[in-house]
Amino acid sequence: MIEAVIWDFGGVLTSSPFEAFNRYERERGLPADFIRSINATNPDTNAWALFERNEITLDEFDRLFLEEAQGRGHEVTGRDVVSLLSGDIRPEMVTALTRCKERAKVGCITNNVSAGEGAGMARSADKAAAVSEVMSLFDHVIESSKVGIRKPDPRIYEMACQALGVDPAKSVYLDDLGINLKPARALGMTTIKVLNAEQALEELEAAVGFALR
Repeated sequence: MIEAVIWDFGGVLTSSPFEAFNRYERERGLPADFIRSINATNPDTNAWALFERNEITLDEFDRLFLEEAQGRGHEVTGRDVVSLLSGDIRPEMVTALTRCKERAKVGCITNNVSAGEGAGMARSADKAAAVSEVMSLFDHVIESSKVGIRKPDPRIYEMACQALGVDPAKSVYLDDLGINLKPARALGMTTIKVLNAEQALEELEAAVGFALR
């Protein structure tokens, strides 16, 4: 019996920032997945990791990310990357969240940065209000920029389960990144890699045993 459903935010409840990264790269003639390749290099110590743990400021991230990009032969500032982070809310996923909340505890673990407005790093007041409304549904939210720990550190999943008062083995965790699912699975959580809303909801319904649509 599933007692909690724990959600990533960007790329799960919203459209993926990777879509925005790829659009930016196409518009500027950069190699595909250039931004992701920088973020995947030295993943625990690079500018992105430091920023998500709130160990550097936006100004420092802007400079350090540019240096990392220049080291790979292209000019991309940290501020350009931050401007691409806030995706669009997926209403069908929010509906599923509300239905999960009726029968189970719901939590959120999000790697985010201290930029934009709120947990979703919104770039406008309207989007910030919409994100805030979604965030209010959760019983508990963990933001990497506030706790100083980021996925895939196993401690962040343990923190979520402890805060919700549930056994990891009775929890489901959804994320769009496989690397973030591995520690959750190792703790005994049922994991779902979100490729798109339809696929994710089908797998989540199978996991929780009730309709979400």
